[in-house]
Amino acid sequence: MTIEVLSQADFAWVIDLGNANQVETGPLDEVHLTRLVDASYLSQVARPDRGFLITFVPTSPYDSPNFVWFVERMDKFVYVDRIVVAAHARGQGIARRFYEGLFAIARAEGYEQVVCEVNSDPPNPVSDRFHAVLGFTPVGQATLSSGKSVTYLSRTLKD
Repeated sequence: MTIEVLSQADFAWVIDLGNANQVETGPLDEVHLTRLVDASYLSQVARPDRGFLITFVPTSPYDSPNFVWFVERMDKFVYVDRIVVAAHARGQGIARRFYEGLFAIARAEGYEQVVCEVNSDPPNPVSDRFHAVLGFTPVGQATLSSGKSVTYLSRTLKD
């Protein structure tokens, strides 16, 4: 497995994988994925077809309500918008590799924390446990216009 920059050549399988997990991440099509990648801080894939990661920083031209929640409250963070691992590749450490690489890059570039949200309704206990093991802690909650509830998480990058 290799982790590389997400490119146009990855779009078909990334869209399929994203939509297979849209309860957790929301729907995805080519136009939306293009906008996400173009605005992102870091967009990566685990090849072959195992997973993807899309992130943003406070200056990114992105208006997701979850991202805006962090922008209104924090500085110097990297926001994980989507991290998805294919069902056949789970348990292989792919999400951990994405996060560890992101932590190293973000720390080297002066960011102070990595943030994300996890569904609380519908619940996502696997993601809750995974993020807790990586050192993420809750920093807020919200109920979105869709009716979905989320818990906002942060992990400091200070040594």
